[in-house]
Amino acid sequence: MTDPASRLKAALAALEGHYPKDIELSLGRIQQLLEDLGNPHHHLPPVIHVAGTNGKGSTCAFLRAMAEAAGLKVHVFTSPHLVRFNERVRLAGELISDSAFADALERVRAALGPGEITHFEATTAAALLAFSESPADLLILEVGLGGKYDATNIVPAPAVAVICPIDHDHKQFLGDDLRGIAGEKAGIIKPGCRAVSAIQWQDVSEVIEAEAERQGVPLTFLTPSEIFQMPEDLTLLGGHQRANAALAAKALKLWGHSAITQGAIWKGARSAVWPARMQHLSHGPVTQMAGGAEVWLDGGHNPHAARAVADVLSHMPGETVLVCAMMASKDARGFFESFQAASPRVFTCPNSEGHHGANPADLAAHARSAGLEAEAHESFSAALKAAAATYPAQILICGSLYLAGDVLAANGEIPI
Repeated sequence: MTDPASRLKAALAALEGHYPKDIELSLGRIQQLLEDLGNPHHHLPPVIHVAGTNGKGSTCAFLRAMAEAAGLKVHVFTSPHLVRFNERVRLAGELISDSAFADALERVRAALGPGEITHFEATTAAALLAFSESPADLLILEVGLGGKYDATNIVPAPAVAVICPIDHDHKQFLGDDLRGIAGEKAGIIKPGCRAVSAIQWQDVSEVIEAEAERQGVPLTFLTPSEIFQMPEDLTLLGGHQRANAALAAKALKLWGHSAITQGAIWKGARSAVWPARMQHLSHGPVTQMAGGAEVWLDGGHNPHAARAVADVLSHMPGETVLVCAMMASKDARGFFESFQAASPRVFTCPNSEGHHGANPADLAAHARSAGLEAEAHESFSAALKAAAATYPAQILICGSLYLAGDVLAANGEIPI
């Protein structure tokens, strides 16, 4: 008998032959697939739909923690995963089992027949199928990429549409026009929902406001005072995380469930956990290579995320050095420019195997062009050991969620 983990791996691999050759900006494929599955997206608990460039995952983590602190059962769909694919789907508080996920994926493939489907569309359909068949009070649904044409946007009527901070990222898919990117993200706003946005650039705010008006949806923006009202002693570090917590709280209040009290909001804000977001690594094989330095991990990979991380580092005592890998498609120079004030030394390494990572020498050159001292290494372990040899107070491993997943696995800290 095939073990559940192998069965899940096989179910995911079986979908590879169905990937379309051409990019199609449409929800047509997933709509047809879901119809063939009995329209599970019409049988979901209330949905809070979350889009944006940065902070989506953390905001989802705060939403979940606050709702669970209120005693509610919560489904969650996020991406990408760090170590195990199951991390993307949480059923009523627990990660979906290998068997249950394999069941849903096999049903998706059977309904698909010889048709085409993208990997994300197929796994979204499987998640929606699982969500529809397991009772819960709330579904927190994170957009994968963009918004308007993202597979998650097949959900017809979310209770609340949440727009996290919008900035440049995924330029190969979304382009370099910030207003255009905002238009894609704002595409999750639909008639009948309520909408809430983080504090945005003025151009972005104008686009979101126009879309909300077009859809006839009431829109509110987060305010600085609401951020300052959040507790300072959050488990997720940084002023940006207080903003994410405040955005989550505002969305839950807009939803209006009677269980959402101020006490539940504060309790959830203080207990939310989201791996690889300024995560302090525990003692393990990876941290043993760091000598006496504390080791921190963050998967942020664009300039906006780097600025938030740099702000956190500015409040840490002693010297911090960076061990960094990135995807070749990312804005590496913009990422490193965000650290200019602290001027940390940078040790670059290859990205996770199987992904189109930037060459470490190219990454080091980008860091140097941003005014930082940098050197390239042929492996993560070599970069980490070289960083440790400078005897810093902290080592920050950063630049890639794929690298972050490898580090968590190697250090024995598997997300649960």
